[in-house]
Amino acid sequence: MVGFSSSFALVLTGLRGVGADRDQAVSGLLLLCLGMGGLAVWLGLRHRQPISIAWSTPGAALLASAGIPAGGYRAAVGAFLVCGLLLTLTGLWPRLSSLVAAIPTGLATGLLAGVLLPLCLAPVQAAFHLPGLMLPVLAVWALLLRWARRWATPGALVALLVVLAVRTPLHLGGTADSLLPRVTLTTPTLTWSAVIGIAVPLYVITMASQNIPGIAVLRHFGYDPPIRSVLTATGLTTTATALGGGYAVNLAAITAALCAGPDAHPDRGRRWIASVTAGACYILLGLTAGVSAALLTQAPPQLVEAIAGLALLPTLGSALAAALAEEKGREAAVLTFVVAASGVSAYGVGAPVWALAAGLALRLLM
Repeated sequence: MVGFSSSFALVLTGLRGVGADRDQAVSGLLLLCLGMGGLAVWLGLRHRQPISIAWSTPGAALLASAGIPAGGYRAAVGAFLVCGLLLTLTGLWPRLSSLVAAIPTGLATGLLAGVLLPLCLAPVQAAFHLPGLMLPVLAVWALLLRWARRWATPGALVALLVVLAVRTPLHLGGTADSLLPRVTLTTPTLTWSAVIGIAVPLYVITMASQNIPGIAVLRHFGYDPPIRSVLTATGLTTTATALGGGYAVNLAAITAALCAGPDAHPDRGRRWIASVTAGACYILLGLTAGVSAALLTQAPPQLVEAIAGLALLPTLGSALAAALAEEKGREAAVLTFVVAASGVSAYGVGAPVWALAAGLALRLLM
């Protein structure tokens, strides 16, 4: 529930940001839930480890800020396909994962922070432009952050729906059948600008901020995860769901400790039940994708982005802390951050790629 409600709005926003219409965005949310839910169940039962699977939350933030590529949504789907193939290749060829892991932590986390910053500014902007709607939501979020931290973002989402219902009655519209999510396939188009501007940074961010931290969480709690098997499976799942809007399936990082930690079960050998249960819940939640999207269409787009921004504030904080932790290379990390946050684009290549290139160049120079 925490994983879904805290970022499904961001997933829909990200897919719409690269040109998907409502049905295509709902299809992506459905397939992501089915893919990561089924994968969590299978990996948990097979390896008897709490291997939590999620969509790439930072990847969705990247899509939300990337803009519609040349070639439209079809080019974005082609980029999803390339990202899935890169993730699969990483599992089959360990050398590739070693190269990604070799990217300095400061640069990787600076890149992540720069991608997240524009979305994290949305709550502030919404509070000034739509105070009657946003301030009650912020109050609920702040109180829950103090007293029930893991429910802060889901609580803010519920508060938003309550405020909207009070101010303007909610209308889902259509028949019950129209609210059922459907798979909408899109013929992909491969363009260099989408591959370089979306697929490559999506792959790097997913590996650096999801898969590598996800492995670290499992090892922290005493597990030896089957890395090659997991990376190959998530890559193949991403590839299989790409035509329907599945942009990236990966190891959970933000919510991984919920299943792998002692709160799940005192016996480390029994915690796999938690990740399998979570996977089954994701499958059920995926079937509500049409209703979820219909509810969010009742809210002004700025408010939807604000909820996504609230969900990403802890991630932004940890990314900035990691980027600035070491004095050596700090200038390169800051440069990576500001270039990524600037949103600049040149020659069809987006800010994340320029940010990583600028950070690496300055680090080599220094």
